[in-house]
Amino acid sequence: MNATLDHDSPRGIVYAVMAYALWGFLPLYMKLLEHVPPTEIIAHRVLWSLPIAGAVLLWQRRHRELLSALRQPRLLAMAALTAGLISVNWFIYIWAIVNDKALDAALGYYINPLVSVFLGAALLGERLSRGQMLAVGLALLAVVVLTLQAGRLPVVAIGLTLSWALYALCKKRLPLGPNQGFTLEVLLLVPFAAGLLVWLAWTGQGAMGAPGVTTWLLLGAGPATAIPLLFYANGAKLTRLSTIGILQYISPTMILLCAVFVFGEVLDPARMIAFPMIWAALAIYSATLIRQAGRRRRDRRNATRRMQ
Repeated sequence: MNATLDHDSPRGIVYAVMAYALWGFLPLYMKLLEHVPPTEIIAHRVLWSLPIAGAVLLWQRRHRELLSALRQPRLLAMAALTAGLISVNWFIYIWAIVNDKALDAALGYYINPLVSVFLGAALLGERLSRGQMLAVGLALLAVVVLTLQAGRLPVVAIGLTLSWALYALCKKRLPLGPNQGFTLEVLLLVPFAAGLLVWLAWTGQGAMGAPGVTTWLLLGAGPATAIPLLFYANGAKLTRLSTIGILQYISPTMILLCAVFVFGEVLDPARMIAFPMIWAALAIYSATLIRQAGRRRRDRRNATRRMQ
């Protein structure tokens, strides 16, 4: 994300909205594959993402950066870590959708930006404003409410939140552009994905080639994975951090609506308390982003006037 932008490019907003909208519709796609094990779906997501990601790099003429990265063991180790984290996130997400836990997935992605703020403070020494501390506290309280009601932690929501927040944290330190980094992650996962699919085909357990639309849905899992990520990567470059911070709520809101109105999941009393608490926390968090962005713009204008 480009935090130095003082305006939003219309094209950047379109890219970002398309990315979050596609992620919001993704549960409908994954639900069609509920008869396929999550590990097999992930393998297809990885395998069929590679041609798209590779084609984009060739079109952008950035493939040399990828080839250079393949010769750097430390960078490969960092990319292997981010690839592992995104795989964990994908597994939890797919498992949640096919096991009627889409509401928990929505909760996880709502909480995610607040956990990222907390990790930035805990691991990177970033200072939290009072508004951010209040937002994180409200999110934590919502998790406590859900835990007390269910008698256990909301594992799916926490797993999604932590895996994505850690992925974003590690990705931030990966010295590669977003498209190059995604392609490298997919490339590192391809041997495992291909090995699993070959083994499943050899033992007759694979879903590829099954009657109906399953084969086409598995082939489409690659574009369904790569296209939103590429939209996001390019949208984030052309919009302000505060704008991206607010637009990211499109996806969990759509997942929530799908869970309730399409999948028939129930908003129990605890969730009816917890979700408004999360929304309040996100409203406070968004207000701090907007205020910080406004302060930065004023500082830059004042600095420009002084230079004149």
